[in-house]
Amino acid sequence: MNVAIVTDSNSGIFEKEGWELDVHVIPMPVVIEGKTYYEGIDLTHEEFYQCLLEHREVSSSQPSPGDVTEVWGSLLSSGYDEILYIPMSSGLSGSCQTARMLAEDYGGKVQVVNNRRISVTQRQSVQDALALRKAGYTAGEMKETLEQNAYESIIYVGVETLEYLKKGGRITPAGAAMGTLLSIKPLLIIEGERLDAYAKVRGTRNCKKRLLTEMKKSVDEFHRNGDEIYVGVAGSFSKKEEHQEWLEMAREVFAGEDIKYDPLTFSIGCHVGPGAFGMGISKKIRGFEK
Repeated sequence: MNVAIVTDSNSGIFEKEGWELDVHVIPMPVVIEGKTYYEGIDLTHEEFYQCLLEHREVSSSQPSPGDVTEVWGSLLSSGYDEILYIPMSSGLSGSCQTARMLAEDYGGKVQVVNNRRISVTQRQSVQDALALRKAGYTAGEMKETLEQNAYESIIYVGVETLEYLKKGGRITPAGAAMGTLLSIKPLLIIEGERLDAYAKVRGTRNCKKRLLTEMKKSVDEFHRNGDEIYVGVAGSFSKKEEHQEWLEMAREVFAGEDIKYDPLTFSIGCHVGPGAFGMGISKKIRGFEK
């Protein structure tokens, strides 16, 4: 079967890289002061983070049903037998559920993965899907395998400002004011479908160190089980030197790992604000041979 792999830009894969990987990417929309922009198409991440720094009115959105079905229809009419669609986690957006309903009209030719991942771990699911396709899996078999391994991942995210967590109702205005006064930086965790508070740390650099310490525990546990892992870091930095500093901190702690940096995507940036930093790991799927 000739299977097309489709994801959204929450994976950190954008149009140019998608062409290189043979992955089709649906850009995520974001609304800035009433105007809709598309990630990696007509708005760069640097421009987006600058909008956040300027405190402009920004909100995330999901692809329209028409945009999604247009991509699917184009692929099926151009020679692909099946489509595997890997959207962001169903627990963090309604786009997965919308896609699953749309897929019901395609007679099994479109398989939507309830991926339970976002950002660098969603990227890693796409990498696994590419390996599964190369091994000859059908879209249905790929979906089943990815969903069986969906929870074999973890993300930590630290924030520079409490403003956006306050806007999203994750902390109270009083808590945000006290946290800002004391330079308290929340460390958040994403496991499966939930984004939760994990720890409170004094100062940004200490929060980064705590994040790396906690992630090291998870990496060591995977290695003790004999698992290979993917490792990625991300951030909502407006300056290249800031993301380079974060990448180097991670590489120093995880010297034996091949670590890639991605900008935090629009959907996450809207909720954590500028200057946020994150890291994700997931277990590589084994046994691709059929």
